Amino acid sequence: MQVGYMRVSSADDRQTVDLQRDALVAAGVDPRHLHTDKASGARDDRPGLKACLDYLDAGDTLIVWKLDRLGRSLPHLLTIVTDLKARGIAFRSLTEAMDTTTSHGELLFSLFGALAQYERALTRERVMAGLAAAKRRGRQGGRPPMIDPETLERITAALDGGASKASVCRTFKVPRSTLLGTLARTGWAAPTKS
Repeated sequence: MQVGYMRVSSADDRQTVDLQRDALVAAGVDPRHLHTDKASGARDDRPGLKACLDYLDAGDTLIVWKLDRLGRSLPHLLTIVTDLKARGIAFRSLTEAMDTTTSHGELLFSLFGALAQYERALTRERVMAGLAAAKRRGRQGGRPPMIDPETLERITAALDGGASKASVCRTFKVPRSTLLGTLARTGWAAPTKS
């Protein structure tokens, strides 16, 4: 069975799925097997897509008018199509002429996978280079510390003097989880009782 999925980004009436519907029906999809969303392609919680993917069975074919109707990012598209393939479901995109039941479609899918992997590697490389450049300039990445060094010094002095963690949290108005995480990162250990 052929099942179609259509999506427009805007929930208002300016965008319609008419063009997509006409193309899918012309490709042989029964209008009763069309699923629609009016949501951004970047959203993962699209009810129409979820219903469509749940409706598909092994031997079926999911057809979209264009790849970007299924998802905006290449990794997201690949995740969906890989899941379909594992379930024995074929995939077709009419505009890009991609059909995973053909050798040409399999090649295109493999190329998309390689491009997505390359894109992830480039992104990681850029992030690491940016962090290294910031470190050379004396900046440290990550979230800023929740407890400034002076307050931390007063807290550890109080704890070393025998104050409980609960009383320190109340006195310095610090959440317990923040205190415990900060103490663990700084390597503070409770004084041993003799």
